Amino acid sequence: MADSSTLVSETGRSLLADSSVLESKMIETSKENVFRATVLDVEEEMPQIETRVVLVQEAGKREELQKALEEIKMPYIKTDTIEELGDSDSPEFETIFVVSDFQAPIFSNLCKADCRVIGPPVVLHCAQKGEPLPFSCRPLYCASMLNLVLCFTGFRKKDELVKLVTLVHHMGGIIRRDFSSKVTHLVANSTHGDKFRIAVSLGIPIVKAEWIYKAWEKRNEIDFCAADDDFRNQFKVPPFQDCLLSFLGFSDDEKANMEEMTEMQGGHYLPVGDERCTHLVVEESTVKDLPFEPLKKLYVVKQEWFWGSIQMDARAGESMYLFEKSESPDFKKSVSLLSLSTPNSNRKRRRLKETLAQLTRETDLSPFPPRKRPSAEHSLSIGSLLDISNTPESSTANGETPKSCARPSKNSTPLPLKQSARWQVAKELYQTESNYVDILTTIIQLFQVPLEKEGQLGGPILAQEEIKTIFGSIPDILDVHTKIKEDLEDLMINWTESKSIGDIILKYSKDLLKTYPPFVNFFEMSKETITRCEKQKPRFHAFLKINQAKPECGRQSLAELLIRPVQRLPSVALLLNDIKKHTAEENPDKITLERAIESLKEVMTHINEDKRKTEAQRQFFDVVYEVDGCPANLLSSHRSLVQRLETVALGDDICDRGEQVTLFLFNDCLEIARKRHKVIGAFKSPHGHTRPPASLKHVVLMPLSQIKKVLDIRETEDCQKAFALVVRPPTELNNKLLSFQMTTEDPCKEDWLKMLCRHVANTICKADAENLIYVADPDSVEVNTKDMDSTLSRASRAIKKTSKKVTRAFSFSKTPKRALRRALMSHSATEGRSPSCSESYIGSRLTSTSSLAGVHSPSLVSLPSIFEKRSHTLSRSTTHLV
Repeated sequence: MADSSTLVSETGRSLLADSSVLESKMIETSKENVFRATVLDVEEEMPQIETRVVLVQEAGKREELQKALEEIKMPYIKTDTIEELGDSDSPEFETIFVVSDFQAPIFSNLCKADCRVIGPPVVLHCAQKGEPLPFSCRPLYCASMLNLVLCFTGFRKKDELVKLVTLVHHMGGIIRRDFSSKVTHLVANSTHGDKFRIAVSLGIPIVKAEWIYKAWEKRNEIDFCAADDDFRNQFKVPPFQDCLLSFLGFSDDEKANMEEMTEMQGGHYLPVGDERCTHLVVEESTVKDLPFEPLKKLYVVKQEWFWGSIQMDARAGESMYLFEKSESPDFKKSVSLLSLSTPNSNRKRRRLKETLAQLTRETDLSPFPPRKRPSAEHSLSIGSLLDISNTPESSTANGETPKSCARPSKNSTPLPLKQSARWQVAKELYQTESNYVDILTTIIQLFQVPLEKEGQLGGPILAQEEIKTIFGSIPDILDVHTKIKEDLEDLMINWTESKSIGDIILKYSKDLLKTYPPFVNFFEMSKETITRCEKQKPRFHAFLKINQAKPECGRQSLAELLIRPVQRLPSVALLLNDIKKHTAEENPDKITLERAIESLKEVMTHINEDKRKTEAQRQFFDVVYEVDGCPANLLSSHRSLVQRLETVALGDDICDRGEQVTLFLFNDCLEIARKRHKVIGAFKSPHGHTRPPASLKHVVLMPLSQIKKVLDIRETEDCQKAFALVVRPPTELNNKLLSFQMTTEDPCKEDWLKMLCRHVANTICKADAENLIYVADPDSVEVNTKDMDSTLSRASRAIKKTSKKVTRAFSFSKTPKRALRRALMSHSATEGRSPSCSESYIGSRLTSTSSLAGVHSPSLVSLPSIFEKRSHTLSRSTTHLV
C-alpha cells in the first residue's frame, strides 16, 4: 500500500503528498507510486494553491477549533451541507474538511467525492505543536499512530481485517502487507507463522487487535500516543497464547509453580498424555525416555524453552529446544571402566587407583561442588570457608583452558614429590583464590552483564536501581582479587620458602577496605531485592531459572553465589593463620603474615562497624517513614535506636485513655507516637518502589533528661504489666504522670524498665541507674487496667472521639492551633523567656487550658470561659447522645 511522503514549500508549509495528490495535479500515475521531488521541481510543475478549511456541522460549533485555526493562520468557513460549497472542486484552492464524526453520512459523501478530510484532534495537535495542517490521501482523524508501521498476521476474517486497517489509517498509521525491518508493530491473532517468528527474533512488539480498538477509543486525546509502552503493554501477546502445556519429570512444587506461570502468561495446562496438548515440557535431567509415543503435532521441549519464552516475553522457537532421548554408549562404557567393584588382580587395582588419583587432581581447581558425592581426596580445601570442589567439565565449560590451570604448567623446574606444609597451605590459598575469582566472574558474566545489556527482547528485565542493589561492588571486588590471584600464581610458580605471602595481602589491604563494606553492608538488601523481584517479575524468575541450571553455577542460586564475598575474608584469615603456624621463626614472612592477619581483622572490624551504622540508619529512616509528623531533629549521627515498645495509654495527659501508643527508646530521647485513625495512601517513589503508609502519628519527642522517676507498678488482678513515668517538662512547674500498659511479651517489664533507667542515667550523668526505679501501688497513682478491653471502655472512647468531632463541627469561634501557639510565644517573649523551650516538649500539641488561663494576652482573655461553656455544652450533648 502507498505511504505518505512530505513536500516542503518555500514558506515552510509541510504538505503530505501521495499518489492521489498527483492524480489531480499532475500526469496520471498509479496510486502505488510515491511522488519524490525536490522543492524546486514542485514549484516548477505545480502552481501555488491557496488552502482553506471547512468546518462541517458539529465541528463549526467548537470554539477551540476556530481558535486553533486562527493560531496557525488558516482561513476557514462553516457549513452544514456540502451543497452549499459550489466551488469545492475549484483548482484555484485546496479545500480541507474538518468532520467530527467519521461515521456520519456526510463523511461517506466526502470520501466518495475524493475530498480531503481530517478530524478535530489533528487541528488541535497542529496548533499545539505550531505546525501546518497535514495533507493525506486518506481521511485522518488523529495522529496517535503517526510514524507507526503495522503488519498483520493470523487474521482469517476479511471484514475484521478491513476494519482494523481503516482505523489504523484514520490514526495516521501505515500498513505493510509483507514483514520487513521497517515494521514497528506486529498485530497478531495467532502465535504461528513466519511473521511471528521474525518479530520475536527482531524484538518487535507483538500486540493484539484490541490495541487498535482501544487506541481508537482515545482518539480525542490530543497528547495520546498508541506506541506508549504503558499503554501498549496492556495488549501484548502473551508467550503461551494458543498453547496447551503438560509437564513431565518435575517435582510437585516445581510443577505447580510452572502451571501457575503458564496461566499467568496466557496459556493453559493439561495432564500428561492428553491429545489436545500442544507442548510437552520435559525435565531432561530426570527423564530419559517418554512414557508414550508423542503425536506429530506435539512439541516435546526442554524446560529451557519454557523459561526462555517467559524471559523474552514471547514464545521461543521450539526447534532449538527439542528434547532428545539420551543414548550414549560411550558414556556407559566409561562408567563401566571406572566401576568401583573389586578387581581380581593387583594390576587392575593399581590402574583404578591411578585413574581416581588423576580425576582428583583434575578437580582440585574447580570452583563448584560436584553433583555426586565428592572424592575423599580433596584435603587441600580443609579449613577454608570456601571449601568447594568442582566437576572437570566446569573448568572447560567455555571451551578454553582457565588461566589458573594453564600458568603453572609453564614452570620448567618440576616441583619435588614432597613439599613442605607451608607450601601445601599456600597452594590451598591459591586454589581457593582461583575458585573465588571464577565464582565472581560467573556472577558478572552470567547474571549482571545480561541484565544490564541494552536492547533486550521484551525490554529490560530489571530496572538499573535494582541491578545496582543486587550486585553492588562485585566488579570492584573481582578486580582486586584478580590481582591477588595473579600475584599468588607467580609466587607458586617461582616458589621458595623465603617468598613472602603476607606482602601480597598487605599490598591490597586498602583496596579490600574500600570494596568490601559497600557490598557486605547491603547484602541483606540484595537478597531481599532478589526475592521480591523473583516474586513480582516473572521474566526475572525465568532468567534465574535458565542461568542457575547452567553447569557454570553448579546448581547454586544467585543468592548462594552472592554470599561468597561475605565468607571470603574470614576464610583468607584462617588460611594465613595456618601458613603462619608452618612458617619458621627466622623466616621474615612470619612478621609480615602477622601484619597481614591484623590488616584483615581491621578490614572485618571496619565492615562490622560500618554495617552496624548502616543498620542503625535504616532503623532511623524506618521510624521516620512510619511516624507521620516525626520531627526532623530526631535524625542525628550520635543517636541510635535502642528498643521499640507497644503499649496502651492509661491516662489522658498526652493521649486518650485506651489509645494504642508506641514508644521508641533512643539513647538520649523517647519518641511517643499513637496509632493513626486514618491511614493515608502509600507513597510511590520516582523509581517505582512503593513505601507503606505511615501507621503512627507523632505525639511528643521527649529528652530522657525530663524523666525524673520510673514507677514499676505492682502486679494485681486489676493492674497488669503497667508502668509510669514521672516527667517534668521545662514549661511546667509540676510533675506529670504518664502511665502505660505493655501489650507485648518481649521485652519483659523488668528488662524494659532497667534498660530505660540505664539510658536515663547515662543522659543525666548518674552512675546509680537502679535508684531511678520506684515501686508503686496501683491505687496510689490511680492506675487500673481491668476495664481496658471491656465493651464499656471501648464505647466510652468512641463517645469521646464523637464529642470532639461534634465540638469542632458546631464551634462558631474556632481558634486555630497555630494562633494559640503564636499567642503563647508572644506572651513568653514579652516576659523575656525563650519560646523554644515550650517547643521541646509540647511539640505539636496545645498547652492545657489551665496553663492558658494565666496568660495575660488580649487574644486569650476569654479562652477559659469559652472552654468552660463548651465543656458544659459538650457534657449535656454527650448525655443526650447516650
